[in-house]
Amino acid sequence: MREKRIVTAKDISHTPHGRLTRVAGIVIGRQRPDTKSGVVFVTLEDETGATNVIVWRDVGDRQRRELFNARLMAVYGRVEREGEVVHVIAGRLVDMTPMLGTLPTKSRDFH
Repeated sequence: MREKRIVTAKDISHTPHGRLTRVAGIVIGRQRPDTKSGVVFVTLEDETGATNVIVWRDVGDRQRRELFNARLMAVYGRVEREGEVVHVIAGRLVDMTPMLGTLPTKSRDFH
């Protein structure tokens, strides 16, 4: 059964490893470590907390505009768990910034 709703950061912490999911939130940070892997780590925040998103190079290359310009982002992906650490591996990024209206936001970007 496919998940049809956007889940919160609180919900994602209880989502099983490997489950397809959708998350959304205000982009509060982007990090691109100085490695050749091309991975970008994105942190989204919603009303319940923060969600860590991993964007691998192939998705980042295809969706560069969404990755680096979105202030409000939805992510379709798969949950990955390592102990207490939970990430969403991005499969698709959606820029939802127009929904913010005039709300000012700023992310901390390190790249």
